[in-house]
Amino acid sequence: MNQQIPVWIDGRLQPMDKIAVHAQGLRHPAVSVFVVAGDRLLIQRRALGKYHTPGLWANTCCTHPLWAEDPAVCAARRLFEELGLSDLALEHRGVVEYRAAVGAGMIEHEVVDLFLARCDTPPTVVENPEEVMDHRWITAADLHREIEQRPEAFTPWLRIYLHEHGAQVLPGF
Repeated sequence: MNQQIPVWIDGRLQPMDKIAVHAQGLRHPAVSVFVVAGDRLLIQRRALGKYHTPGLWANTCCTHPLWAEDPAVCAARRLFEELGLSDLALEHRGVVEYRAAVGAGMIEHEVVDLFLARCDTPPTVVENPEEVMDHRWITAADLHREIEQRPEAFTPWLRIYLHEHGAQVLPGF
């Protein structure tokens, strides 16, 4: 059975099947996290088993909150579930909305709570292979250059965040 996520229908949040939400491009809440150590951002490559954007590079972590789940709690939960990261101080960086085709007939129409965690040194990452197939730390200059050279290797939302909301979520990126 697929996960139920909150979606706005007739101005109210209601639970709905996650895949149906994306197949119909319905507006729904989401969470995105960016972990930075020094001048490097932790990015992840999505597992090949993901139902959309498999194998593409994304920000540190992104997900949908469970029903009535606080966005900060959701962000911390998914950092641990996807990358084994815990005890990071999460700074709320605002809310943005975007709509993007993500392949396989799916559309993300998300209202996203953005979080930033700053670390002095890179924490140890333990990938959950069902979610993440690879990760790396990358500078702003290298990330922008790679996206310019190979945009198809990166998720639409990461490109949107950097292009439209970079100063908000990642000062210096």
